[in-house]
Amino acid sequence: MPAELAPEVMNFYASTVDESVRLSASADGRLEMLRTQELLRRHLPPAPASVLDVGGGPGAHARWLVKDGYAVHVVDPVPRHVDAARQVATTAELGDARDLHEPDAKYDAVLVLGPLYHLLERSDRDQALAEAYRVVRPGGLIAAAGINRYASLFEHSAFAHLYKDGVRRSIESILASRIHDGKKSFTAAYFHSGAELRDEVAEAGFEDAEVFGIEGPTWAMLKATEQYTKESVIGSGLFESALTAARMAEPYPELLAASSHLLAVGRRPE
Repeated sequence: MPAELAPEVMNFYASTVDESVRLSASADGRLEMLRTQELLRRHLPPAPASVLDVGGGPGAHARWLVKDGYAVHVVDPVPRHVDAARQVATTAELGDARDLHEPDAKYDAVLVLGPLYHLLERSDRDQALAEAYRVVRPGGLIAAAGINRYASLFEHSAFAHLYKDGVRRSIESILASRIHDGKKSFTAAYFHSGAELRDEVAEAGFEDAEVFGIEGPTWAMLKATEQYTKESVIGSGLFESALTAARMAEPYPELLAASSHLLAVGRRPE
């Protein structure tokens, strides 16, 4: 049986952050949501396909997927997330990405949009991907997200405190190790490069694995603007330019390193 999720991760989502508003309250969160929707709608099988949303939180993606006509089952380890997800998903239950209580080959698509970046050990990420492979049907889709290795560098530059010694040392450690220990600010997390995320998905057995930058290269500009003006820029020309930049960056793999989150897609062989 897999180990329990790290206590700092559980505590972060249970009592520190309100994940239900993260993708709507800020411009960079809204950008992440819109781009994730775009990419998933491009690759998902037509509705009414069955979708397993592993680590689906309070159902931010389940909500729109159900409206699109999909049957969505959410699995998440945080009780308050599952309670919220039951209001918007088809069904929801407590569970661990590394030990899914699902039959083999049940789902047309499996989303793993959060677990990989809270599993610091490669063996745990491999187990989560193996479980996704097991429960998706042959020919079915996996979509797996990671936090980009350089995201913290861009984010703390936008917050304008990277020059402070303590912050600088913390980000230097993340860049070198790809791991945030969760002792301050954000919780324990692993940071992927695009190539690494693609390889983990491919090595789990999924074919045609490819990686997309979700927010594109200018997301930190939105964060910096809202930080300094204290005003939302959602829907502004600046926001629309950042969204356009994310779309334009897709054909250029070297720009993956500038995005905040990465999305890998692949298919289980027929």
